[in-house]
Amino acid sequence: MPGLRSGPRTDAAHHTTFGLKLLIDENLAPSLAESWQSAFPGTAHVRGIGLGNTDDRIIWDHAKENDFTIITKDSDFEQRSFLLGSPPKVIWVRSGNRSTAFINLIVLQHVERIQAFGDDAEAALLVLP
Repeated sequence: MPGLRSGPRTDAAHHTTFGLKLLIDENLAPSLAESWQSAFPGTAHVRGIGLGNTDDRIIWDHAKENDFTIITKDSDFEQRSFLLGSPPKVIWVRSGNRSTAFINLIVLQHVERIQAFGDDAEAALLVLP
């Protein structure tokens, strides 16, 4: 599937279509958590769970321990995904300096692709345009 990259997995756990929940990185708007609840129940923004202004390693560990998929515009998580594999899985939104409405639209247009990514036990990284 285009945009998917496999990486080493440290365990056999993977998300199901109904269990995929996103952890929204600080570089994306907190309002997106509410916008994505119907497609990805349990989605949270890092600020909403007390991880605002936190080191990426702590966010990574929290996502791993709590079965989140990280969604970010930050290439640091892409690099971490390449080096460490999953869990957690990472969705990298490569959209440049776009509006929150644009980011929301991109994700909602790719719900099925994101859910398939969550179901793919071998996939570690999904790149969205």
